[in-house]
Amino acid sequence: MMETALYDLNQDDVAQSIARCGQIIRDGGTVVFPTETVYGLGANAFDPAAIAKIFEAKGRPADNPLIVHIADWDQISELVAEVPEKARQLAEAYWPGPMTMILRRSAAVPDAVTAGLGTVGIRFPSNPYARQLIVASGVPIAAPSANISGRPSPTRGRHVLEDMLEKVDAILVADESDVGLESTVIDMTSIPPTVLRPGGITVADIERVIGPVAVSPNTTRPVIPEEVRSPGMKYRHYAPHGRMVIARGSDGEKAAKINAAIDGLKAQDKPAVLATDETLGHYRRGMILSLGSQTDPAAMGHNLFDCLRAFDDLGATHIFAEDVPVGNDTLALINRLYKAAGYTFI
Repeated sequence: MMETALYDLNQDDVAQSIARCGQIIRDGGTVVFPTETVYGLGANAFDPAAIAKIFEAKGRPADNPLIVHIADWDQISELVAEVPEKARQLAEAYWPGPMTMILRRSAAVPDAVTAGLGTVGIRFPSNPYARQLIVASGVPIAAPSANISGRPSPTRGRHVLEDMLEKVDAILVADESDVGLESTVIDMTSIPPTVLRPGGITVADIERVIGPVAVSPNTTRPVIPEEVRSPGMKYRHYAPHGRMVIARGSDGEKAAKINAAIDGLKAQDKPAVLATDETLGHYRRGMILSLGSQTDPAAMGHNLFDCLRAFDDLGATHIFAEDVPVGNDTLALINRLYKAAGYTFI
């Protein structure tokens, strides 16, 4: 274990805190920092030894590539071999913001970042603290989500303290993440471009800018591609401690399945239900939380990881979640929900 320096950006001097963490990155250390999607665990993207510390802290498999974060468009030239015109169009429309583009890597990017692939994921975050940290570091920052590998991603400062305290050199704590789900990932090296991981920028948003795109079947089904170009495509992700299943059907059918399953549990079991504002009244037993209203898919996505961590805090042994209709605005939520449950349905 190591001593972790803590900086609260709501109370401490922001400029001084970020300057210290920028020095830690330059010196080959690791820093947890807020972004608009989820909290990230960062290190110097050009330093393989520093990158190794990310994998060690998370318990992350080495063949799971990382995303490189930049704070200025000009930084991209040292990271990629080329920028296709459609990538420039997307960058103009959605950067800075919660979108990662997969591009052909330059020779300057270490294999440790890309898992040996010829491509690299690049993101330009909109969170001002994230951008200030990149500037203070003087280098692009490679960063996955700041959680133990496989666990729900962290959207609050207390989540990263639970997972990363004494495993990283410093933690920058700020407010709750705005989006609450990881960035949209789109592979710009394929024809047509392919959405590998849905996020806050939807497929429809992307198609309004560059025309039709493909969507990886991995987004809603347990399909492992031969070449894993994006985080979240291969390994178990977002999983709470309790056994999680998803109930399918109409609202009434889902409630009936969940109530019957809970009735069949043992006395010592601690059931939990992940419902919506519209369906909370359907349940009689267990820890019952709402993702939000069915009319607001963005808010439901924002609340997902926080709800899953709350169930962990409450000691839930069995978690029953209601399925969500597939749509442009719900694809990111469904992707995380299904992976969290290991694609287990009733």
